[in-house]
Amino acid sequence: MPAATDVSFHVITSAALFAVALVVRGFTTNRAVKSRIRLTLGLSLAILALGAVLTWGRVSPAVTSNLQSIARLLFALAVIHTVVLVAVNPLRTGRASDRFPTIVQDAIVIGLFLIVSTFVLDEKFLTTSAVGAVVIGFALQDTLGNMFSGLAIQVEKPFHVGNWVSSSGFEGEVVEITWRATKIRTRQGNLVIVPNSEVAKQAITNFSEPAAPTRISFEIGASYHNPPNDVKATIREVLRQHPQVLAVPAPQVLLMDFASSAITYRAQFWIAEPSKDDLIRDELRTAIYYAFDRGKIEIPFPIQVQYERVEEHESQSDRADRVQRILESAALFSALSPDERRDLAHRTRERFYGNGEAIVREGEPGDSAFIIAVGQVRVTIGPDRHEVATIGQGGYFGEMSLLTGDPRTATVSAASDCRVVEITAAGFREIALQNPAVLDAISSDVARRREELSSARTAAATNATVAEPAASLLSRVRRFLLRTAHANVAVTKAD
Repeated sequence: MPAATDVSFHVITSAALFAVALVVRGFTTNRAVKSRIRLTLGLSLAILALGAVLTWGRVSPAVTSNLQSIARLLFALAVIHTVVLVAVNPLRTGRASDRFPTIVQDAIVIGLFLIVSTFVLDEKFLTTSAVGAVVIGFALQDTLGNMFSGLAIQVEKPFHVGNWVSSSGFEGEVVEITWRATKIRTRQGNLVIVPNSEVAKQAITNFSEPAAPTRISFEIGASYHNPPNDVKATIREVLRQHPQVLAVPAPQVLLMDFASSAITYRAQFWIAEPSKDDLIRDELRTAIYYAFDRGKIEIPFPIQVQYERVEEHESQSDRADRVQRILESAALFSALSPDERRDLAHRTRERFYGNGEAIVREGEPGDSAFIIAVGQVRVTIGPDRHEVATIGQGGYFGEMSLLTGDPRTATVSAASDCRVVEITAAGFREIALQNPAVLDAISSDVARRREELSSARTAAATNATVAEPAASLLSRVRRFLLRTAHANVAVTKAD
C-alpha cells in the first residue's frame, strides 16, 4: 500500500509539473527557455511511464524498488531544472541570461541534484553507482577538464560572445562558448575550435574590453633630408582625416630610430573596431605615401639595395653669395660695404634648430650674434620666461654678446623650425676695427635694443607697462647714442 501511494503521488505531481512546463513554454518569449523546458516535459512523461509500469506491470519487488528510486530521482531533477530555468532567465525577452549562461545553469542544476539525491532522498541507487562514476571520470578526464574549464570561463567572464580576442595563437571573434570548446572566427573567415582547457592555460588578450577602442601602430621611414617636425605634421594630418581613427585619445607620431637608411617614425592611434586593423593600416600607409609625395618627403630605399645618388654640394663661392644676401637683409650690417659683407660671409657658420629648441640661454656666456635665414624665434627673459619679442626672417639677436662679450641677456628659442647664420666675435672683430663707421652704426643699434630690453625687464618685474613721454625718451636715447659713438671712436683711435 505505501508503494502504491508513493507511485500515485509521483504520477499526480509529474502531471502537475508537465502542466506547469506547458504554461511556461506558452508564456515565455525567450527562445532559450522554450528549448530547455523540453527537458522538464520529457522527464515528466518518463515519470508517468514509470508510474504506468509500476501500476499495471508485473515486476519483482527488487525491480519495483529500483524503478521507484529512478522515478524519485527523475522528479527531483525535473523540479530543480524547472526552478533554476524560471528563476535565472528573463521570460519576456528574446535572449538568455547574461549573468547565468547555459553552462552555469547546467552546473547549478547538477550540483543541486547531487545534493538533494544524496542528502534528502538518501538514494542508495545513486550511491552504488559512485564506483562506476569514478571509472568513467578517469576515462573522460580530458572531456571533464574541458567542461570545468568552460565553466570557469563562464563564471570569470574573461570574454563574451562577440568579443575580439587573441588566445592560443589564434585571433578573431568569439562566436560560441560550449561545455567543451570555444569557437573563434578568424579574420580570414575560418572557424577555429579551441578546447576550453587550452584557453584556460593560455594568456588571453581581449581587444573589446574593458573598452572597445584599441590602440594600434605602424612604422614608416623618411629621409634624413626631411625635418622631423615636417614629417610628423604630415603623418598627423593623414591620421586626422581618416574616419576610422579616433580623435580621442589623440593620435601620436613618435621618432623611434635613426636607422641605417632612414629616420623611423611610429604612428600610434586608436580605433573602435579591432577587426579592421589591417585594413586601416593599409589605408593609412597608402594615404601617407601620397601625402609624402605632395610634401616632397622621401621614403628611402632599404640600405640593402645599392643605388647611385648624385649629391649636389654647394661651392664655397655659392655659399658666400647666399649668406651675403642674408647679411644684406639684416639692418645690423647695413653699414658694411658689399666687399665687407662678402668677407664676413666667409667667416660665418649656419645652424639648424627645431621648433622649441633654445638657441641661446639667458645668463650663459656668449661671443656671437645670429641672423635668421628661415623661420622665426621667440625672445624671453626672467625665470618665468616672460616673452618680450618675436623675431622673424632677416632679424637678428645676440649682438650685445658679439660686441661686448657679455653673458646672454635673454633666452632665444626657435618658434618654428629655423635656420640661422652665426657670426662670431673672432670673425667680426677684424672687419669692425678696420671700419670705425661700421662700429658706430652697429653700436647705435645695440644701444637701442638694450634700452628696449631694459624696459621689458622692468615691465615684467612690476607686472606693468613702463611708459615714458616720447620727447624725453628720444632725448635720452640721443645722449646715450652720442656717448656710445664717441666712446667707440676713442677706442678705435687708441687702437
